[in-house]
Amino acid sequence: MRIAVFCGSSEGNNKKYLEDIKALGEFFAKNNIELVYGGGKVGLMGAIANSVMENGGKVYGVIPEKLQEKELAHTGITKLKIVKDMHERKAEMAANADAFIAFAGGAGTLEEIFEVWTWAQLGFHTKPCVFFNTNGFYDSLFEMMDNMVKQGFLKEEYVNMLIKTDDKHEMLELIKNYKSPNQKW
Repeated sequence: MRIAVFCGSSEGNNKKYLEDIKALGEFFAKNNIELVYGGGKVGLMGAIANSVMENGGKVYGVIPEKLQEKELAHTGITKLKIVKDMHERKAEMAANADAFIAFAGGAGTLEEIFEVWTWAQLGFHTKPCVFFNTNGFYDSLFEMMDNMVKQGFLKEEYVNMLIKTDDKHEMLELIKNYKSPNQKW
């Protein structure tokens, strides 16, 4: 199984994020889960890649030329693919992943998980989308999603299709047993 992880290019202000992303990387390696990620060597991105590699796992990175040129590419992983731009990066990651996880991160992390979640809503894929809620990071976002449902802009079934957890064992079981909702059209 290959899982794409979207996460921060920084480590954040709380050491728990770094500790938990390293633990997730170790969990991936020990459970034969291959990591697909953005190909960077910095922040939480670099930490999960390092953790998977240090524990004998496989890591596939996809990085745009512009970021690779700034020497942000991680060259110590199983395979690094350099692509033209962010659109190609996301398409490549999506094509090579069996599931998607949003870990703590910023606007880019949200943009990436929201895009694949939207694709799932539209029936473009049937892969699980996970919000790994370390330290309650996504609690306020979940409240916003509930408000979107209340206000009539988001169907409850689309919120319910998301896996929301901070437990890696539970996450893996939910991914393995995931059933996508009926297609929108």
